[in-house]
Amino acid sequence: AVDISGSMLTADMQIGRSLVPRVDAVRQVGAQFISQRSGDRLGLILFGTNAYVQSPLSFDTATVQRFLSEAQIGFAGKDTAIGDAIGLAVKRLKERPAESRVLILLTDGQDTASSVKPLDAAKLAAKLGIRIYTIGIGADSLTVSGPLGFGSRQVNPSAELDEAGLTEIARLTGGEYFRARNPQELDNIYRVLDELARRGLKATFFV
Repeated sequence: AVDISGSMLTADMQIGRSLVPRVDAVRQVGAQFISQRSGDRLGLILFGTNAYVQSPLSFDTATVQRFLSEAQIGFAGKDTAIGDAIGLAVKRLKERPAESRVLILLTDGQDTASSVKPLDAAKLAAKLGIRIYTIGIGADSLTVSGPLGFGSRQVNPSAELDEAGLTEIARLTGGEYFRARNPQELDNIYRVLDELARRGLKATFFV
């Protein structure tokens, strides 16, 4: 489940010599993870103010990868509905075999728009044996221009990231919380998740 709220356009991801929007890093690194999931059934949920299934559960990883690469900020609204995204994943995963229900949820913020509280949705997921791995994305420090373009100052572009909430969602469901401050950390996280999935044989993912 991938956050496409307005803040995902924040350009604080260092790729080469350039700072690119968070969503660009997610498209690039997430596509690599998906390409390695041959034999798994994957789906893609996108969420902003609303959460929706962009790609239903399928063995067609190439299509899931394409849908992620085409994800556009604003399609789901500018706010963040983490609880609704979890709830939607629960509905789609609960009919799958109990040993292979996994949700990877990536966001750069906190819940501001859900009809279902994230922790309530996580508790339901836990009852159904759905493990949730949460990823908080965004740099801790960014240099911005001062007033009227004079000088510069350091800001924390991830001040709104709800790390405590994401950690608790993961804990309740037997998953884990990861922090991605740059594309390299995000890539390492997906490598860890790939290894976890391989240990668990074939799985059913929403990513």
